[in-house]
Amino acid sequence: MLTRHQYERLRELVSPYMTEDKYGLHTICSIYFDTDDDRLIRNSIERPLYKEKLRLRSYGVPTNDDSEVFLELKKKYKGIVYKRREALTLFAAESYIQNGLFPADSQIFREINYFRSYYSAYPKIFIAYDRIAMAGNSDTNLRMTFDFRIRCRRNDLDLQAGDHGTELLSSGSVLMEIKIPGAMPLWLCSALSQLKLYPVSFSKYGQFYIKELKGEYKICSPIC
Repeated sequence: MLTRHQYERLRELVSPYMTEDKYGLHTICSIYFDTDDDRLIRNSIERPLYKEKLRLRSYGVPTNDDSEVFLELKKKYKGIVYKRREALTLFAAESYIQNGLFPADSQIFREINYFRSYYSAYPKIFIAYDRIAMAGNSDTNLRMTFDFRIRCRRNDLDLQAGDHGTELLSSGSVLMEIKIPGAMPLWLCSALSQLKLYPVSFSKYGQFYIKELKGEYKICSPIC
């Protein structure tokens, strides 16, 4: 977790080694699935060796039924993340979620359908944030993302409803994630040490859920 000052200074330190991707600052919108009793997020908060989640994601707010979205099944085992996802139109995704119309007969969709059937999972929360992504100049598998203005809502669980929601972090906070294929480069170690940046466990959905339980957000409020 970075302050705005740490973020700006880190960008300066890594600029000789990393380049911002072509999308610049862009918005990511996701709808997460869960059970009636919030089984998936409760399990995730307990930090088990294995956990999984399902989400519907779009890059930007979809403008029509033909907009591209992604159904993603994300699994984590012993700290390693495995992601399975399929691209489809918003119309096909909603037809599957609302009416069970199978969009395609692929291995990934069969896995997604098994997940939904096993957990009886359905859309539970919307999360959006503005992201900047960077990749290593010598190794593009080294990636760094910065998320701003993380916002959540329980109502209007429709990607076309916009990216509004209750902000999760204090103003100016930036969530950084580093994806490293192997050992961390020395220049990156040096930059993180210089700014006193250390790993933390953070889940956007998990943090929102915890704040709901603490009464910081109203769980059943029609307006977040």
